[in-house]
Amino acid sequence: MTERVEVAPGLSIPRVPALGSALIWTGPALVALLCCAAAVLGFTTYAPYGSEAAFGIAVGAAAVVAMAQTLILAARPRLLEPLFGGLDRMYRVHKWLGISALALMILHSQIEPDFDRAVRETDLGELASEVGELAFNALLALIAVSWFRRLPFVGLEIPYQVWRFSHRFMGLLFAVIMFHQFFVDLPTGADPSLSVLLNGLGLAGVAAWLHTEFLAPRLRRREFTVSAATPQGDTTLVTLAPKGRPMRWRPGQFAFLRAPEAGLAEPHPFTIASAPRADGSLNMSIRARGDWTRRLPGALRAGMAVQVEGPYGRFNFRKGGARQVWLAGGVGITPFLAWAESLTAADRRDIHLVYAVRTPEEAVGVDTLAAAAARNPRFSFRVVASARDGRLTAEGLTRSAPFPVGKADLWFCGPAGLKDGILAGLKAQGQSPRRVRFEHFEFA
Repeated sequence: MTERVEVAPGLSIPRVPALGSALIWTGPALVALLCCAAAVLGFTTYAPYGSEAAFGIAVGAAAVVAMAQTLILAARPRLLEPLFGGLDRMYRVHKWLGISALALMILHSQIEPDFDRAVRETDLGELASEVGELAFNALLALIAVSWFRRLPFVGLEIPYQVWRFSHRFMGLLFAVIMFHQFFVDLPTGADPSLSVLLNGLGLAGVAAWLHTEFLAPRLRRREFTVSAATPQGDTTLVTLAPKGRPMRWRPGQFAFLRAPEAGLAEPHPFTIASAPRADGSLNMSIRARGDWTRRLPGALRAGMAVQVEGPYGRFNFRKGGARQVWLAGGVGITPFLAWAESLTAADRRDIHLVYAVRTPEEAVGVDTLAAAAARNPRFSFRVVASARDGRLTAEGLTRSAPFPVGKADLWFCGPAGLKDGILAGLKAQGQSPRRVRFEHFEFA
């Protein structure tokens, strides 16, 4: 299945209509607008005290707004997900907000405004200034750790558990920075609009962090039991049964899985590789790609209790056209397995799936695909094993499809290199698909 990793490091989670759809830019545009509004408001409010002081306030205000929004998006608010085109895009914006906050904080620290002659200092204001500076430096360090989790050129990587543990303190440090924002001594008589904006978004960011750390784990997680955990090569096929009220999902969505009894307490996201069933059971196909997933086959066993949070995602082939090509690379087959299982004889779309793997033994869910083809003659599929058939090319894709690829929608999940190579080849043939919808196979 498609593993998705966590936020800043590089998750694998799918979703996102790649082309078209203006709605998916609404979220990023609003995020950028709020940061710019804070900067402009900060500069204009404090321009009377000199351009250097005004600029220092402007970048500091933008940093506070960027960090507040980072915490809000980390809470995975479902109401905002459509504005970004899915959780994968939301997490990418989250990452770049954090990087922007880091850069703005560094800039703010180099241009610290001096209002000594324009304010009446108080003991609380002096305390706010001192603790704000300490929290500021600590937050800079944590954001840098998140950004440089994988150190370039040297190949070193901070263990995920260490990264996640340190990441959880960001909200606490931001709360201290908001204490600084509330009580630091500033010139009297300044327009309060900037303070209203910063205080409002800052409190929203702290509230989002509190929700993420203390409420969401209790409200969102559902209890499941492992029915089976079957290794197949480097992939583990996991079947889960609900212990209470079952979870409802659409084919193609994903959920976060954690297994504390197995020593795998950190939640990791995976696509649900099955369509909704009457008994509420679900499948996940989890490939060994990192430390967590490599430990899973030996740690997970039937009867073990696990927790699932979700569903998330907006990858939905039923919003596509009458002709569709589904292209899966490796473990990227998982959303397509759920889609195939959901097909009935009454579905009228012409669909062809091409599933690229290294060896035939790596292909999972072939029985599910074969059953879907038996139910619906308008669905067909082909497994391309590079060790046996050679690498999949655009020419091979067009030969395999029973209809012109240039007149179909292309849905993709898998490594970006496969997508880019196929799309370039199709363009060279004059067979560019009508629309391309794809999942970001990794959060980066």
